Amino acid sequence: MIGLGTLVLVGWGGKGFFTTDEIPLFYRIVVGAIAVAVVVLLGIVIRDRIAQAKKDNFKEVDK
Repeated sequence: MIGLGTLVLVGWGGKGFFTTDEIPLFYRIVVGAIAVAVVVLLGIVIRDRIAQAKKDNFKEVDK
């Protein structure tokens, strides 16, 4: 619930940031590009962690 509420607030703030005319277009594009890069990197890290967890065979450790 906390994560969902945080996502809603970030989305609402992002909507306000990207739709206002007071902030120059250049800054909105730069912030958008940084946000996309962070999301892509986070996705890559999660995918690699999942793949690594599937490959690890702990023969001497009981699950």
